[in-house]
Amino acid sequence: MVFLFLAPALMLYAGLLVVPAGQAFYISLFKTSGFSDPMQWVGLANYFALWGDAVFWLVMRNMLLILIVGGACVFGLAFLFTMVLSSGLWGKKLFRTLIFMPNVIAVTAITTFWSFVFMPRYGLLTQLLKAWGLDGLATIAWTAPEHVFWSMLVGLVWISSGFFTILVLAGADKVPLELIEAARLEGASPFQILRFVTLPLIRDVVTITLVLWCIMAIKIMEFPYAFGGPNISQDLYTPAIYLYIMGFGQRDPVYAMGYATAMGVTMLVLTVAAVLGLRACLPGEALEY
Repeated sequence: MVFLFLAPALMLYAGLLVVPAGQAFYISLFKTSGFSDPMQWVGLANYFALWGDAVFWLVMRNMLLILIVGGACVFGLAFLFTMVLSSGLWGKKLFRTLIFMPNVIAVTAITTFWSFVFMPRYGLLTQLLKAWGLDGLATIAWTAPEHVFWSMLVGLVWISSGFFTILVLAGADKVPLELIEAARLEGASPFQILRFVTLPLIRDVVTITLVLWCIMAIKIMEFPYAFGGPNISQDLYTPAIYLYIMGFGQRDPVYAMGYATAMGVTMLVLTVAAVLGLRACLPGEALEY
């Protein structure tokens, strides 16, 4: 009976994930454009080629920077907002809405806004720096190759922090108020309440949010691609963007579908390894209160 009830979901899971993943691994063992040309067996040559591809290691570096540096900023802001909003701040629901607002706006619109912010001559950031008397910083070309990745990362953190704040806040709202009130009566500061009361009691929620961030950081494509525009610089490449360019190309098609599929399989392995590693390092324990 249990199998009969689970069978529809298992069939969908197998048909939409397991079978395509197996087909992707099979295609990655061939040299092919993905069109009508005959597929040429190359074995693991596509995977070995990744090791010698300088652009692939560049995108891996970008992915790690998004994962680690971006993740530290996103969760730092998420915990800060949680601490402030859980301290009895007036208008909590309004601030929740404002923090989450970037997630309901189209990525293209958000990217256009951030492109205007970092515009070298007339951008919002340049004008603010000039108004504050920081003319030296105002002359920096924030969209130049040496700065464009970090400019993009600032926008990405701004977009993502609201989503993860809402997740952490949802867990924090389930913490019994009597425990927080008891900590306040003992003289605990808002930071101490967050560290010693709230976070230990929502450890499972934090683990889930970390897993979601790892998945997002590994497969992210939309915001960096839209931020870079039609002639996107390699400094903004992520694994998903490089996979798309190698599989379909930009103005000059590449059509290396076998090579692109090998990158996709590599991303799948990295995602599974990251999730399993996090679950092993952050075991969830049943807490009673």
